[in-house]
Amino acid sequence: MEDKNPNQLIEYSSLTFFLLLKIVLSFVLVNSVYELQRDEFLHLDQANHLAAGFTSVPPLTSLFSLVIKWLGNSMFWVRFFPALFGALTILFSWKIVEHFKGNLLAKCFVAVACLCSLLLRLNTLYQPNSFDVLAWTACFYYLIKYFDQTAPKYLYYFAISFALGFLNKYNILFLIMGLLPAIIISPNRKIFANKHLYFAIVVALMIISPNIIWQVTHDFPVLTHMKLLAKTQLIHVNRVDFFINQLLFFATSIFILLAGMGALIFYKPFAKYRWVIFTYLFTMIIFSYFKAKDYYALGLYPVLLAFGATYFGIILYKRYVWIALLLAFNIGLFIYALPLIMPLYSPKQIIANHNRFEKVGLLHWEDGKNHQLPQDYADMQGWKEMAALADLAYAKVKDKSALLVRADNYGQAGAINYYSKFKNINAVSYNADYLYWFKMDKPIKDLILIRDADDEDPERKKEQPFFEKITKIGAVKNPFSREFGASVFLLEGAKININERINQEIEEEKNDH
Repeated sequence: MEDKNPNQLIEYSSLTFFLLLKIVLSFVLVNSVYELQRDEFLHLDQANHLAAGFTSVPPLTSLFSLVIKWLGNSMFWVRFFPALFGALTILFSWKIVEHFKGNLLAKCFVAVACLCSLLLRLNTLYQPNSFDVLAWTACFYYLIKYFDQTAPKYLYYFAISFALGFLNKYNILFLIMGLLPAIIISPNRKIFANKHLYFAIVVALMIISPNIIWQVTHDFPVLTHMKLLAKTQLIHVNRVDFFINQLLFFATSIFILLAGMGALIFYKPFAKYRWVIFTYLFTMIIFSYFKAKDYYALGLYPVLLAFGATYFGIILYKRYVWIALLLAFNIGLFIYALPLIMPLYSPKQIIANHNRFEKVGLLHWEDGKNHQLPQDYADMQGWKEMAALADLAYAKVKDKSALLVRADNYGQAGAINYYSKFKNINAVSYNADYLYWFKMDKPIKDLILIRDADDEDPERKKEQPFFEKITKIGAVKNPFSREFGASVFLLEGAKININERINQEIEEEKNDH
């Protein structure tokens, strides 16, 4: 048996190093003061309510959540999966460079560029975004392979990557909207005469059909969700900031990114891949038109970084000084910007460096205002405290089968379910998917209410006629938490039919949606 090529061993070792480093950094660069983020709780709870679709996201995340649940539901596994998706994104980027016959230097360039960017922060959160970037990168990889080799299998791999991306986040439809005109204006438009393209489309439709059927039978909740998003969040999106942030996301890898864009336009060996840069341009125009959030476009960048890394791998070969300068800039600037990219600083440290965070817009929230912490960081505080208060109330109730725990928002409900020591607490809310997860098999006698700090009825005068006793258990005291001031109440001894009243309110919420 022949020994492996020493160069191959070096490449495998280098790739393994970068993949492991990606996963390790996703853990060690997160300050232990932070808990899970509010969206993560909702995604984890979906494992307990498996379906072909949800009002907030497609169903794939719920399957990952089910695996996490089987593994023990610990914070380690919650953080491991997005880190894994980030590592796989580096793998596909590496494979794109490999397809171009890029040398080891080029492969290391793309790994460093992906690693030392906002993608590292993205891959610390258990949200659909990490898999979204992975799916976009896989789609580009398989299309590149197909256009160069015309092997039908790559069309099917592309279709499967798209379908999984669709079942993860509908955002990938924007990629298709950008791809179509880019391919039509390129010589690759002959793909539309290939029967395997249409067979691949059928395969993709078969994979996503359960979710499509679910959307149809539930009157397309995704459209309602998008309207709500546009009304509450996208209205605050500034198109100029959208484009500026694209550069800030990859400021540490800016030379590799610009090299990728420039090479696709001017470098003759890359001329046949110009459909990639046109896809980027068309997709960005569409994103801008719809006033999309800036991070929606992150899936476009790994492939551009791969082109830039390949180009630099060629022109900088054996130019050790320039190689050192490029890597020093990339890694050095990343280390300097690390507190701005990763949740490395505690809230007190962030406040002490307020100006630094404010200058780059990190204190600007989706409500259009500036706050003392980045929004994600404020969303990672106070949950354990809230769950502990809910547990105090829960422990006081004798007949827990006749108890309902109702929160004001999905973050509160999910955090209580995750951090509570009572695993059957089953907190719900009129918010997001929790609206459909109420279980009221028995008449409700007692109620635990979690109310926001800006609640208009802090003394619960509205409910006083309906219960024998109302007790305020406490409020979240963490000043850095977005839930600061949220209160937990125990309402005991219902005097009316609570089930009927809640069912009526649920129907009203559904109709409003």
